[in-house]
Amino acid sequence: MNLTPTTPALELSGLSKQFGRPAVDQLNLQVRRGELYALLGPNGAGKTTTLRMVAGLLAPDSGSIRILGTDLASEPHVAKQKLAYLPDDPMLYNKLKPFEYLEFVAGLWGMPAQIAQTKAQELLDWLDLSKHADELTEGFSRGMKQKLALAGALIHSPELIILDEPLTGLDAAAARQVKDLLLRHVQAGGTVILTTHILDVAERLAERIGIIQNGKLIAEGTLDELRSQTSHGATTLEDVFLQLTEPT
Repeated sequence: MNLTPTTPALELSGLSKQFGRPAVDQLNLQVRRGELYALLGPNGAGKTTTLRMVAGLLAPDSGSIRILGTDLASEPHVAKQKLAYLPDDPMLYNKLKPFEYLEFVAGLWGMPAQIAQTKAQELLDWLDLSKHADELTEGFSRGMKQKLALAGALIHSPELIILDEPLTGLDAAAARQVKDLLLRHVQAGGTVILTTHILDVAERLAERIGIIQNGKLIAEGTLDELRSQTSHGATTLEDVFLQLTEPT
C-alpha cells in the first residue's frame, strides 16, 4: 500500500466491544504518524480493551481498525507486522537470557540473524541491560523485565508502538531510559500510543492527548486545546482530566 502524508498511523471507526455492558462504544479515533499520543481515562473507561483490539488480541463486535492504512480484519498479517504491543504485565520466558529472548522474538518476525543480533545488542546497551547478559530473566526485577519486554517489542523496528502503562513499577532511572527510547522512536518518524495513570508523564511527553470515558472519546487535543474545553482555571493535565471526567 502506498501511504500518503495524511495516512494515519491508527484509525478507529465505530469500534465497539461489549462484556455485558459496552466497554468500547462506537469509538472513533485517529492518531497521526510521527507523534506520541496518550490515551487517558478513568479505570474501566475502555483503554486496555481498545489497545487489545488494535493489537489483534480481542475481536471487536463492530467497527474497523486500520494500521498505517491496512485494515486489520482483512489483512491481519500485514497490519500486525507494522506494530508492537506491550501490555502492562508482559510475559517473558524465564529460562532465557536477555539476548536469547531477543533472538527468539526476532526469529518470530523472520528477521535475518545478523540484523537481529546487531539490533538486540543496541537495545540491550541502550536500556542498560547488557551487564545482565548472563542472567536468566526469571531473576529479573519488574523494572528489568519491563525494559526487556520493550526491547522485544522494538526488535523488528515497528512503525507503531502501543504501550499499556509502560512505566508501572519502574524506578526513576529506568523510567527515564524508557521515555528516552520512546522519544527517540518518535524523532525517527515512528508513532507511539500509550496509556498511563501518571498524568505528569503524559503532560511532558505527549503531543496530543485523548480522553475516553465509558468507552467514548470525550475530549482530544494538545494540552492547550484541552484546557480550552474546561470551564474554570485548569492549568495542569491533572486539573483538566479531573474536570473533563467528573460525574455530571
